[in-house]
Amino acid sequence: MAAFYRANIDYITDHAVDPDKRRYVDSTEGFKHFFDADHYGKHPFEKMPQRWKEAERQYSADSLNKYGTVPWTIQYYYYRLVRNFKDKDTAAILKTSANLGHYIADAHVPLHLTENYNGQFTHQDGIHALWETRVPELLSDNYHYNVGKIRYINDPLKEAWKICHRTFKCVDSVLIFERRLDKTFSADTKYTITKRGSRNVKDYSAAYATAYSKSLHGMVERQMRASILAIGSFWFSAWVDAGQPNLDKLIDNNLQKKDITNELSLYKLGKVLPKPN
Repeated sequence: MAAFYRANIDYITDHAVDPDKRRYVDSTEGFKHFFDADHYGKHPFEKMPQRWKEAERQYSADSLNKYGTVPWTIQYYYYRLVRNFKDKDTAAILKTSANLGHYIADAHVPLHLTENYNGQFTHQDGIHALWETRVPELLSDNYHYNVGKIRYINDPLKEAWKICHRTFKCVDSVLIFERRLDKTFSADTKYTITKRGSRNVKDYSAAYATAYSKSLHGMVERQMRASILAIGSFWFSAWVDAGQPNLDKLIDNNLQKKDITNELSLYKLGKVLPKPN
């Protein structure tokens, strides 16, 4: 499997952001990226049925969609990947792998597990980008990515819920430590002007982002490492459940050069879409 994915690492890298791009053209995409656990009370993971049909009976599909479906989205793409492996369809395997990896990674971001996803309820607007973008942007070159051996996942839906539950436990720390840190920085030291593309934009200063990361005791790195291990384990488990097809015959180094995904046509709308946050 390592050889198969390594041979197509450029494709996986480029298409890992496809789900975010779809949000601009597909109204059914947004709710797949999060689960507002705190909407369901103090003990949401005890109250929420894990299986979709049971949850739908209790809360209705409209309500579930409104407050996020990431664990069920992970399950859906997992079984799609199993089918792709069974079909020995290289293009589909890579496309689904990239999508599945995106949603698993989203489930490791604490602010994807709360209604207060950008600190808008606690006067911490912008914290989402601080945790998810600014901190890793500045510090991830020094993170350790050797996460150990992947494992077989017996129940992908149950595992998706476990990930969400563990991530939800980080939410309070993400918000509390930023509030405390904010009191120790003045506005001119908290923010700076950085260049993004051709634009100069207001952003968190390197000093503030670094101090925030230290206050979290490396949480961002831990969550990134956990997501890497989870993604590898889900990919491996899907391959096992598909009967362990021979991937040596499926390696195609030229996939990156081909327009093989139908959904790419969605992005060719005659204008450049803005980059997702």
